[in-house]
Amino acid sequence: MIEKDTYKTITKPSEEVLFKDKNSKFYGYAYPVKNEDDIKTHIEALKKQHHSARHWCYAYQLGMKESEYAFRANDDGEPNNSAGMPIYGQIQSFDVTNVLIVVVRYFGGVKLGVGGLINAYKTASQLALENSKIVTRTINQKFLITFDYKNMNKVMRIIKEKNLKIINQTLELDCQITISVRLKDSDSVFEIFENLFEINIKDLND
Repeated sequence: MIEKDTYKTITKPSEEVLFKDKNSKFYGYAYPVKNEDDIKTHIEALKKQHHSARHWCYAYQLGMKESEYAFRANDDGEPNNSAGMPIYGQIQSFDVTNVLIVVVRYFGGVKLGVGGLINAYKTASQLALENSKIVTRTINQKFLITFDYKNMNKVMRIIKEKNLKIINQTLELDCQITISVRLKDSDSVFEIFENLFEINIKDLND
């Protein structure tokens, strides 16, 4: 199976959304995140903002390739799998990654039961994602090309022909160019440069 070389994510935090059930209030938030530090920062900020809430349940997924996804679902004191997993289910349903969803609950005095909780956390998450701008991005590989200045034209011709994106370059006696290549084209581009005389290419993705 060929792995996809695109992924979907959100570009900025969603608007706050609210779902109510039997006096309980569920505030939903979706955030774009790159790592666990981002996640911690958002959750801590929400705990300050909603300091009198009862629960701050969340789920997140990190990674661009399906085979490398890292995810976590947290019920934060709600009955097992009644909060975190329904939230995570919406991340899967919308097929997004590098995303954190937090649902903050204010208890309204009436117990909702596990079925009611699952529905409330699922709905608040769904609303948060519906209020987010979802974009599709490509998964790119980075390569470092090193060569002598005399080979500059040879390298530049291929970069132009293949429409490759230059991220960084140092063009002196010893030249270095870092390029970004879409995953599906990365093997063929690597091969082209590898077969060129006096030109080195190094994979920066390991």
